[in-house]
Amino acid sequence: MSCSEKDFVSTYNQYVDMIYRLCFSFLKNKEDTEDAVQSVFVKYLKIEKKFENHHHEKAWFIVTSSNICKDMLRQSWRRNISVETYDFIPDTEDPTGNEVYMAIWDLPYKYKTVVYLYYYEGYKTHEIAEILHKPSSTIRNHLTEARRHLKKILGGNS
Repeated sequence: MSCSEKDFVSTYNQYVDMIYRLCFSFLKNKEDTEDAVQSVFVKYLKIEKKFENHHHEKAWFIVTSSNICKDMLRQSWRRNISVETYDFIPDTEDPTGNEVYMAIWDLPYKYKTVVYLYYYEGYKTHEIAEILHKPSSTIRNHLTEARRHLKKILGGNS
């Protein structure tokens, strides 16, 4: 992508917080999250794609971020590292200090992205289905299952 430094900085500032939160929900530590965010923007600089609109661009960032995180998690060296070995000291501005956000970490991967897009980014289920290239019914089922898991994790009442 041939964009000016000013355009890149503007795009970076617009999406970096969203990408960081999404990547952190997958990777659960600052170092890997920062690597993933950097990888997303490096990929952005290299693409030759023109985005149809702001929503198309945002969807690209969300899907690309999710895919990079999933790839990082699949790497063999990560399979042998327990999440408990990481030091979780959330920054005061970091969303990980929030009990609900922390509970989202415990969700199976297939639910994290859907929950994030629905609750944190405000997408409707049909929009999430378009972004993730899945049927709307699958997205609704993932949300239902995610809520069930969160209720158990957070100790909600019936």
